[in-house]
Amino acid sequence: MSDFVNLDLDRPRRTGTPEVVYGAGKTAAQIATILYRIHRSGQIALATRVDALKAEAVLAELAAQAPGVAVRHHADAAMLEIRPEAEARAEPVGSVLVISAGTSDLPVAAEAVAVAEALGNRVSLIQDVGIAGLHRILSHLDRLRAARVIIVAAGMDGALPAVVAGLVAAPVIGLPTSVGYGAALNGIAPLLTMLNACAPGVAVVNIDNGFGAAMLADRINRGLP
Repeated sequence: MSDFVNLDLDRPRRTGTPEVVYGAGKTAAQIATILYRIHRSGQIALATRVDALKAEAVLAELAAQAPGVAVRHHADAAMLEIRPEAEARAEPVGSVLVISAGTSDLPVAAEAVAVAEALGNRVSLIQDVGIAGLHRILSHLDRLRAARVIIVAAGMDGALPAVVAGLVAAPVIGLPTSVGYGAALNGIAPLLTMLNACAPGVAVVNIDNGFGAAMLADRINRGLP
């Protein structure tokens, strides 16, 4: 079937950000076709949730459909990226800080980093600073307070976004992850904790939604509508 997709190529004009392919549930051939169509339109082409095995198959499909097209595979973020051929990379803007509470939260944080960077934001990452050792996050106060927007990925009790929001003036995006023992309920417990944060200035995206956190951070960082 060649008509399985109806691309929204006008989205960058309307919203300032492109349509992005959600790779889970799609075949490698479908992902490759969609990415190539977006690329042919002159826009950046991104696909998230593409695991290593499927990424290999997508790269093979793209090599057959579009020889010579440079595809970047962000293995840690499970993301594929094709930039417009004629695009001159602009200097990154603003300051988006992504925080990973623990190493187990890193794949979700990495998705947020990769998407935010692909959209042209200046991004930095702080790893393994969960509240079990509170001194670890406090040692980064200068970086926290220099950021324009902060994404905090945390599982388990999900308390880190509220801690960060109590230390900074920047908006904080809580990114709950499905990390934790049974009572964490695959991310529901940290999601509810973040939604009930007592510190003001915390917004929350869905469980493991690094992509959504990055898109929101991009709009805040750029002042987009």
